Amino acid sequence: MAYIEMKHSYKRYQTGETEIIANNDINFEIEKGELVIILGSSGAGKSTVLNILGGMDTNDEGEVIIDGVNIADYNAKQLTKYRREDVGFVFQFYNLVSNLTAKENVELASEIVADALDPVETLQSVGLGKRLNNFPAQLSGGEQQRVAIARAVAKNPKILLCDEPTGALDYNTGKQVLQILQDMSRKQGATVIIVTHNGALAPIADRVIRMHDARVKSMDINEQPQDIAALEY
Repeated sequence: MAYIEMKHSYKRYQTGETEIIANNDINFEIEKGELVIILGSSGAGKSTVLNILGGMDTNDEGEVIIDGVNIADYNAKQLTKYRREDVGFVFQFYNLVSNLTAKENVELASEIVADALDPVETLQSVGLGKRLNNFPAQLSGGEQQRVAIARAVAKNPKILLCDEPTGALDYNTGKQVLQILQDMSRKQGATVIIVTHNGALAPIADRVIRMHDARVKSMDINEQPQDIAALEY
């Protein structure tokens, strides 16, 4: 059994008398420790998939199996525990607490789980050892995103979910962030899932899931993922 499996997953929304199908019979598998890119244009359904994998939303039908457990069967309390303990989230716009330092932002996450990583060591691992006591307003966009990654990683999560993590960053800073995420997968064995509309990022992934019109259109394996240093996008 794969580490992550979505099987015949559907998500529907009702707007007045109109039913919108955000996910239409989604099926894919992801192995432990892979760097995965879910690729698609706006409205393809990729963020809905990410929200369901992260326990921030529930599907209406089908199975969502994470490490052998079908989280589609979870009640609200179980989903809260799953989000808190098993998932790290990285968003496009950082979502840092403005009146807390970089170290305190990471401590927020590490305090809610039992086997958290050391906040200082985690910030050092993303190149911010000298920025521990800086507030978000004193950091560049790339530095803020690295704090956000450190906060997610400090929970020692089963899966790291990233929604357009380079979308608000310039080219060189974006590559630095992608390098950190690729290293998390290759060196630390984290399962990293990146949602993006940018097809140029596909070569860096172990697995590329392409979505269009609420469906999975294709799933490809890269036998030799490209190094970030050689990536141009």
